[in-house]
Amino acid sequence: MIEIIIGLVAGIISGMGMGGGTALIFLLTTISGLEQHIAQAINLVFFVPTSISAIIVNIKNKNIDFKLATIISICGIIGAIIGAKISINTDVETLKKYFGYFLAIIALHEIYTLTQEYIKKKKSHNNN
Repeated sequence: MIEIIIGLVAGIISGMGMGGGTALIFLLTTISGLEQHIAQAINLVFFVPTSISAIIVNIKNKNIDFKLATIISICGIIGAIIGAKISINTDVETLKKYFGYFLAIIALHEIYTLTQEYIKKKKSHNNN
């Protein structure tokens, strides 16, 4: 049952474009107790059908710049091959630390972005 809930939560987050894979890895390692390598491998399998679903919806809504998407996809494939080779040769504890750093950087970026938006709105409100 917990696997169904984890899949639904990660799928919803993924469909919203907010990093469902990141949430999935976190949930699989903390709730299900899976090793980081296994959680990351499951995430890769999870990514294919969820991204196809999101692509279909976004094509229908005309939200995709295909030229930009092609360039990013080609570079992403190359990066994924390099990243997979690095991951395979990295011990679990180090991989967990890197994942933690990654999450911390994302959190700091989001806090900074929200703060900047708040300041901008407050200035615009005071000018009116």
